[in-house]
Amino acid sequence: MSSFEITSACERFPALKQTQVFFDNAGGSQTLGTVIDSAGYEAAAKYINASPDNIVLGSSTTQLFRNLSYALSFPAGSELILSSIDHEANIASWVDLASRLDLKIKWWTPKTKENPKLLASDLPELLSPKTVLVTCTHASNILGTIHDIKAIAEAVHTIPGALLCVDAVAYAPHRPIDVKNLGVDFYAFSWYKVYGPHISILYASPTGLNATKSLNHFFNPSTTLSNKLGLAGSCYELTASIPAVLSYFGPNPSESWAAIEKHEGELQSLLLHYLNGRGDVMICGEKEADTKKRVSTISFVVKGRSSQEVVEDVDKASGGWGRMGCDGGTAINWHSGRSA
Repeated sequence: MSSFEITSACERFPALKQTQVFFDNAGGSQTLGTVIDSAGYEAAAKYINASPDNIVLGSSTTQLFRNLSYALSFPAGSELILSSIDHEANIASWVDLASRLDLKIKWWTPKTKENPKLLASDLPELLSPKTVLVTCTHASNILGTIHDIKAIAEAVHTIPGALLCVDAVAYAPHRPIDVKNLGVDFYAFSWYKVYGPHISILYASPTGLNATKSLNHFFNPSTTLSNKLGLAGSCYELTASIPAVLSYFGPNPSESWAAIEKHEGELQSLLLHYLNGRGDVMICGEKEADTKKRVSTISFVVKGRSSQEVVEDVDKASGGWGRMGCDGGTAINWHSGRSA
């Protein structure tokens, strides 16, 4: 039987290199130095150009938005402006918040069904001195349409104290993110959409952080967003894997992202050119391949065919694996008058 190498083991645990002896209870164990050095929170914050104090990691974007909705408080009669074409993750929590606090909901609905977009120019007719929160998506998870978040943030912030909350789950896999440049108050996405583990991130600007009350134990610190909303909810093992995502983009992430965008543009150009050339096909959303207007999520319908039939026939002919269904985007499917 091999013997346990005590010296070798101690070298791998920073706590065991100290003079004091830790008589721990069953609350946990000492942490490997390689896990500590992985600096998951720091890597996650760096990825979006934020401070670690302004982010929290959690089980999913849906869960983080739900936690946030319980950490925000507004006077009765205040107004929420909710995008009607978002993923359910960025709708349900706010509808519930309105119900609990007696808030008024104003639905932000695009003026066209053929190519629905959330435009900053539509906001002035919805905004009022009572507006406290506006929610929207950075890119549609159904249509791939990119929304001008920087312009939207500027419009929202014409109302003193109004906050902007953005769902970036469908945008994050396709473009680099700089939350400070965008001017958002809250911004969230899931790392499993960005080549990583099933863990999510929520950012809060200094203003957003200040507006967020702590859901944690009263005796715990409440300075950072993680202090306030973390609730020991970020899996340490998954957090430790986040730096590996950043390493994928190499020493010059800007070049890597530019190459990704160029490649996506070439691929979506081919598909959109083919689909636009068919008289029996209607593209849902942006018909141009311009990478500034859309990501490579493309939805279309074929005249006289159900989505299930199209997917099954393509699979049979190509050996591929298509997807069908609402993908959590029931609101936009309802808006466009189409089924999944």
